[in-house]
Amino acid sequence: MINRIRTLAPTILPVPTPDQPASPARSTIFTRSALAAAIAASLAACASVPDSNQALEQARSRYQAAQAQPQVGSLAAPELARAGEALNAADKARIDREPTATVDHLAYLAKQRVVIAEETARGRSAQAVTAAAAGERDRARLALRTQEADANRARFELRSQEAEATQRKLTSAEQTNARQSIELVKADDAAQAQRALVEQRAARIAALEAQLTDLKARKTERGMVVTLGDVLFETGAYRLRPQAMVSMSKLADFMKNNPQRSASIDGYTDSVGSDAMNLELSERRAHSVQEALVRMGVRGDRLTAHGFGEERPVADNATAIGRQMNRRVEVLFADQAGDPPRK
Repeated sequence: MINRIRTLAPTILPVPTPDQPASPARSTIFTRSALAAAIAASLAACASVPDSNQALEQARSRYQAAQAQPQVGSLAAPELARAGEALNAADKARIDREPTATVDHLAYLAKQRVVIAEETARGRSAQAVTAAAAGERDRARLALRTQEADANRARFELRSQEAEATQRKLTSAEQTNARQSIELVKADDAAQAQRALVEQRAARIAALEAQLTDLKARKTERGMVVTLGDVLFETGAYRLRPQAMVSMSKLADFMKNNPQRSASIDGYTDSVGSDAMNLELSERRAHSVQEALVRMGVRGDRLTAHGFGEERPVADNATAIGRQMNRRVEVLFADQAGDPPRK
């Protein structure tokens, strides 16, 4: 605690101002009340004062050494005052627990201001000696001292500018990284959303295939197809037989469970008979299936019926078995709900 008070004591010394030159007596003597106040303040803040900072302590040591030099106090009072202000600012940043880099930077500025004060004091001392002993050599020495002070000041300003430039680059890099992180998150979200859509579509198709298993549906490039064979109709007729109602009921249940899915009902015949007769028979059979589904509760606007006659045979019409396979009604479901079946 005592060491802490001794460390903080120099920071509350009266700081010389440009219009009030410092004197050794003013810079080294404390009034009892001021000292007591400083000790009380130090004791009160002791529990919350952050750990010491090496750069700050070095700057403070340099400042105290400059204060101890009467020449600096008398010949460079404004510069020394600015050094004291910079040191107080660094100490405040440490007490406020600002980042170490900030405290280091402010401590560096304070130390450089002490250097400027010392150099200024030496330069002004040299100027006084030169004024007393006029001579080219002394004037040259004075010029050299002045140049050294200017060089130190220039180096200090250059380093300050470099530090500011470095800070700007760091800030810019952080902003760029933040933008890139946001873009990566957006891209990842978009990819996840796309994967979810693909998975949902695959799930819908799988569910459709499972529900149509009992109807012996097959997957084609046009969608899921349920084939109703010729045995569901009387020979050469388009009325559904009573036993066809089992298949119709399953179809109706499926469509009522999937109210957003539409279907195309396509009728086909074999090649026996005229084209006109076959076309008419295929259309009538397709419409019979459509009417049966509507009677079972399926909305008519979800169904379309077409006759294609002997087009698109699935077997050879030269054999009886082939002709029987060609006499059929196909119910085609779209792959996705809301889409029309592909022809």
